[in-house]
Amino acid sequence: MSQDTPIDDKRQQALAYHQFPKPGKLSVEATKPCVTATDLSLAYSPGVAEPVREIARDAENAYRYTNKGNLVAVITDGTAILGLGNLGPLASKPVMEGKAVLFKRFAGIDVFDIEVAATSTAHFIDTVAAIAPTFGGINLEDIAAPHCFEIEKALTARLDIPVFHDDQHGTAVIICAGLLNALEVQGKQLPSAKIVCLGAGAAGLASLNMLMAMGAQRENILVVDSKGVLHAERTDLNDYKKPFAQATERRTLADAMRGADVFIGVSGPNLVTPEMLQSMAPNPVVFALANPDPEIHPALAHAARNDLIMATGRTDFPNQVNNVLGFPFIFRGALDARAKQITRAMLIAAVKAISALAKEPVPQVVLDAYQLKSLSFGRDYILPKPFDPRLIERVPPAVAAAVGGA
Repeated sequence: MSQDTPIDDKRQQALAYHQFPKPGKLSVEATKPCVTATDLSLAYSPGVAEPVREIARDAENAYRYTNKGNLVAVITDGTAILGLGNLGPLASKPVMEGKAVLFKRFAGIDVFDIEVAATSTAHFIDTVAAIAPTFGGINLEDIAAPHCFEIEKALTARLDIPVFHDDQHGTAVIICAGLLNALEVQGKQLPSAKIVCLGAGAAGLASLNMLMAMGAQRENILVVDSKGVLHAERTDLNDYKKPFAQATERRTLADAMRGADVFIGVSGPNLVTPEMLQSMAPNPVVFALANPDPEIHPALAHAARNDLIMATGRTDFPNQVNNVLGFPFIFRGALDARAKQITRAMLIAAVKAISALAKEPVPQVVLDAYQLKSLSFGRDYILPKPFDPRLIERVPPAVAAAVGGA
């Protein structure tokens, strides 16, 4: 659908896509024949007893005789669905099915989507832990902060399979990869960059923690939430926000933006003004990632500054920051290496692999997929395109090689 398609038409196209020719985006297909009596005897009784005995003897045999090793659960409580908020677990099902499609399309990973009507954080954690033996990995999705942090930490400690909250770490990986390249194009370095982040939820805080792990300095970071700058005199900050509170006189987003090299927006639409961009340092980097409407529209941003690099979460502008560049390939690497958890080292390996790929010549198949004549590393191309076939070749091996690193 083009940007110029009327909203009503877009809505009807989206609904029709999900309804026809059969409702939903997923189905289950058998991988073994079941057309003869012999097939049936092998698929079920009595033949199925043999792998049951082998798994009971050694749990690792589940990876040999079942789909566990290539099966990921995409799980949510529906408390933070896209930019739509807390609409409940059932309303989140189209998103979870969509996530499953991306896992399969880009990394060949099978998915069961699971929507949990949990009565508490503890109930959600216990539910996921109880069903975890089915899966080779857990992808948490659309779970609100701050309880998403507690959920991931608890499940990572309890389970012996990778647990990954994509809204945190998937977003962080792509933001870091894009930002490293954008700063390079702008002639700047991460350790000295002054960074403003608008949004102190899962995506924002995880991205900042990842950036600091890669060299950003805490004293150069200002975080802004719905009440203003996180500063040392505030008494309303939770344990996840407190580490980012600065001793500063700046209180508003406009205050924070003055002299900044980088703006990262993971908040809501139209919260940044052209005047705010004009107050930033020369050659700024602006990641306005609210979806579907960014913190500032690219047209307004480019009108305000002709020296900026702009990224959004949208497909219809250059430099889309899209988690699909990360999570399928991170899980592919983790599953292939039989990792028990996804570590910071594995995520940094993904950042470096994605970042490096954007600097290589773009193959014709990518240009054809996006109907482009040319594409090269620079102001309008700081991240690979999702349909770049080299992602599956580069990112999973890099992630697998980092297994065991902290």
